[in-house]
Amino acid sequence: MAPVSSQEHERSGPDGLGAVPYIPLSPDDGAGTDGQSIGSLVSQATQHLSTLVRAEIELAKSEVSGEVKKGIKGSVFFVIAGVVALYSSFFFFFFAGELLSEWLKRWAAFLIVFGVMLLVAAFFGFLGFRKLKKLRAPERTITSVKDTAAALKPRREAVADHS
Repeated sequence: MAPVSSQEHERSGPDGLGAVPYIPLSPDDGAGTDGQSIGSLVSQATQHLSTLVRAEIELAKSEVSGEVKKGIKGSVFFVIAGVVALYSSFFFFFFAGELLSEWLKRWAAFLIVFGVMLLVAAFFGFLGFRKLKKLRAPERTITSVKDTAAALKPRREAVADHS
């Protein structure tokens, strides 16, 4: 297993994820910069920054994936409860039809229950249609991405010209 920077970054739980890489920390005694050029120091700083960003991303991915797995396992129970409730609703509507058949002919009672069910389905379908119709594109995100691309484009061209 690769060394980790602290105990809180180590992930050796039941999900089997390995350790998150880290930047090796050394004592700051000032002797490390003797004889090194500025380009070498910048290169090391860039490498350490890259390692740090990758480590943070890996840590976030491992934490999020663990929580997502827990959420999925928990939501399975809600799905089972919903399926049982859905199938149970059949018996409620059958009960309503039989109850109405005490005062009406049986076919008329079940026709009324069927009509009520269709009206409720049409009502909720209409509400869903209205909500979907109000959806719009994420304009702020699109604008932000375009602005970022426009800001980086001159820099890319300037870097290409200097090469």
